[in-house]
Amino acid sequence: MANVVNYFEIGTPDAGATRAFYGGLFEWQVGATGDYRMIDGDKGGVWDTSAMGGGSYAIFYVQVDNVAATIEKATGLGAKVLVPLTDNGPLEFAHLQDPQGNRFGVWRPKT
Repeated sequence: MANVVNYFEIGTPDAGATRAFYGGLFEWQVGATGDYRMIDGDKGGVWDTSAMGGGSYAIFYVQVDNVAATIEKATGLGAKVLVPLTDNGPLEFAHLQDPQGNRFGVWRPKT
């Protein structure tokens, strides 16, 4: 299947509490510090959203060949852009909201 779901993220204004909950519940190894804390190496992440309004969400990411083209296609189908195309060095990503209100992400590695 092209465009596979292969990453997830939990946005939270309290990364420490989120780390404790999911670490305790599922025995996930979540990074102890930082605005972005990796889960079990590269399986997912906990994003501390306190600096950007403190939203809470859980999101899945679909790996695509072209993030910009996917954003354009998604908005043409009625999606909203929540986090615009972001170049994070080794990768690009964006957060979108489908017409029913569900948040999802698209990303691609640059290397």
